[in-house]
Amino acid sequence: MNFKTIKFELQEDGIGILTLNRPDNLNAISFQMVEDLHELFDHLMVNLDCRVVILKAAGRVFCAGSDLQDGNILRSKRKPEQYKRFYYLDVPEVIKGKMYYQWRITQIVVKMRKITQPIIAIIHGPASGGGFALTMACDIRIASEGARFNNAAIKLGLSGGDVATSYFLPRLIGMSRAAEILYTGRTIDAKEAEKIGYLRLVEKDKLLDTALELARDLLRKSPLGLRMTKQVLNLSLDSPSLETMLQLENSSQIVCFSSKDINEGASAFFEKREPKYPLR
Repeated sequence: MNFKTIKFELQEDGIGILTLNRPDNLNAISFQMVEDLHELFDHLMVNLDCRVVILKAAGRVFCAGSDLQDGNILRSKRKPEQYKRFYYLDVPEVIKGKMYYQWRITQIVVKMRKITQPIIAIIHGPASGGGFALTMACDIRIASEGARFNNAAIKLGLSGGDVATSYFLPRLIGMSRAAEILYTGRTIDAKEAEKIGYLRLVEKDKLLDTALELARDLLRKSPLGLRMTKQVLNLSLDSPSLETMLQLENSSQIVCFSSKDINEGASAFFEKREPKYPLR
């Protein structure tokens, strides 16, 4: 697949490597990057040959957030055609454009959670605003000491809740810590992020190798079992009760127990060998 602002490489073993590829623009999220990410995640929704995704970035910055140049376009009269779709709203054109962009970028994190592949983020530099949000939407985060995280929207007169940050952050690190970070807009470094349980810290030159090692470990698990685990984890975030989650877990276990994967997994366990699950 060819994209203008990202790269995607699917290795033969089923590991997909997604790279944010606007290094000269600090990997800021442009209109084009939004559309590229949508196209890729739509593809991954049905491409089960890809079993694990590693998200990384080119250049010295992971992601600087929304592209301010595109923000200027929203305030002008020359807008991308797709941003005129809220024609039926009786609001100024600049508001229509912003509403479409806001809706479109937030749907990226929805798709990141909906795809069945676990997503491992490796972060080597600053992740701000929407970039911070992208790391939150991943399943696992690995970073080097150069990583930095912040959501400075509150300092610009905007809300600190943006691109699902108010949803993910309290669930990842607790309400009190999340409130302090979003209220102040302050930056947290990699060491603090590791201390509060947000990520795993490794040396910069070991980031990709660590992620690949973890991804290969996941490949040794049942494809169906891994997908069902991500599904129940997603549902657990909003579960109203213990009993609800037990019913969901019970259902997923029955589905997995009815698959061919259980035969291979059990045989490999008792024969003390690595399981050989087919790519699918």
